Amino acid sequence: MISQQEHEYKPDVVFPPGETLQETLEALGMSCKDLAARTGLTAKHINEIIKGRASISEDTALRLERVLGIDASFWRNLEHQYRRFLAEQSEREELSQKQDWLSNFPLKAMIQWGWIRELKDPVDQLSELLSYFRVASWESWENVWAEDAAFRKSPAFQSNPYAIAAWLRRGEILADSIECEEFNAKGLRSILGDLKRLSWLSPDEYLPRLQEMCAQYGVAVVFLPELPEARVCGVTRWLRKNKALVQLSDRYKKDDHFWFTFFHEVGHVLQHRKKEVFIEEEGGRDKGPQEEEADRFAANTLIPPKEYSRLVGKGKPKLSEIEAFGERLGIAPGIVVGRLQHEGILPYEQGNKLKKSIKLI
Repeated sequence: MISQQEHEYKPDVVFPPGETLQETLEALGMSCKDLAARTGLTAKHINEIIKGRASISEDTALRLERVLGIDASFWRNLEHQYRRFLAEQSEREELSQKQDWLSNFPLKAMIQWGWIRELKDPVDQLSELLSYFRVASWESWENVWAEDAAFRKSPAFQSNPYAIAAWLRRGEILADSIECEEFNAKGLRSILGDLKRLSWLSPDEYLPRLQEMCAQYGVAVVFLPELPEARVCGVTRWLRKNKALVQLSDRYKKDDHFWFTFFHEVGHVLQHRKKEVFIEEEGGRDKGPQEEEADRFAANTLIPPKEYSRLVGKGKPKLSEIEAFGERLGIAPGIVVGRLQHEGILPYEQGNKLKKSIKLI
C-alpha cells in the first residue's frame, strides 16, 4: 500500500500570508492605515504581518474576515501552511547535518524486510528512520535508546548497538499487535511442561502455539530473524506493568539453542525485576548472577537435574538412548544433544542430526 505521505505535495517555497494580505489591500484600494483603523489593530502590527514578522492569530483572522470579507479559515490556513513550511525547512537543515548517522544502521535489511521505506533523499530517509523509532530527533533517539541495556557494553559485547536498537524496536511494534491477558506468574509456571512439549513439533506448528499460550498469561512472544550486526538471540523486557515481551531470533539456526533461549528469557520474566532489560548476545556477556539464574532455570526446566543425572550417570549415552530420553521427558532430542554438547559429554560434531533447523524469515 502506498501511503498518503508519499503522494503529498510539498512545495519548495511557501510565501508568508502577509503577501496575500498586501495583494488584497491593493485590490481593494485600502491602505495599511485604513485596515488598522477598521480592525482595531495598530498600523505597525499590520505592517509586521505583511513583512512576515508577525503571525496571524485566531483573533486577527476573525477581524480580517469582518473587514475584508474573506473567511477567517483562509487566513488561518495560510498562516498554518507558512509556519509549518518554516518548521520543516528548519528541520531539514538540521537533519542534513546528521546524514552520516544513517550509516550506523543496517538499513538494507530493514528496507528489505519492510521495516522502513526506502527513500532516495538521505534527509527523508533519516526522517523515516526517526519515525520508525518514534522520536523527533537524533538527540531524542540518544536520550530514549542509548539508555537501554543494549548500550551498556562489556568488552565481550560485539554487536552494533544501533542494530540492536532497530531489532528491539521491531519487537515492540510486533508486540503491540499481540493481545495479552494481564501477567500471571502462577499461570505461566503452570504451562511450562506444555510449552516444552511443543518442541516435538515443527517450527511452523509450534511458533504460533507458543505465542498464543504465552499471551494468555501476559507474555508477548515475538519471533524475528537475526538482523545484520545485531548478534542477539533473545531479549526480555517489560512493555508495561502487566505485559512482558520475550523476543527471539534465529541466530543459531537450531532448535536446542532456540528452546534454551526461550526458557532462559522466561526465567528472567519469572525471577527478575520488571524495570530491567536482559539481552542475550552471541557468546554471552560477562555472566552476572541474574544471567546464571536464568541459565539454571532454562536447564532445569527443560531437563530436571535428577533426570539428567540418570542419563549421564553411566557415561556418554547413545543416540538411541537420547531419543528415548527426550520422548519420555516430552522434549525434542535435539535439546538433549545440545545440553550434552555444552557440558562436554558429547563432542560438538556428534548428534547434530537430532537437531531441527530454525528459520524465522
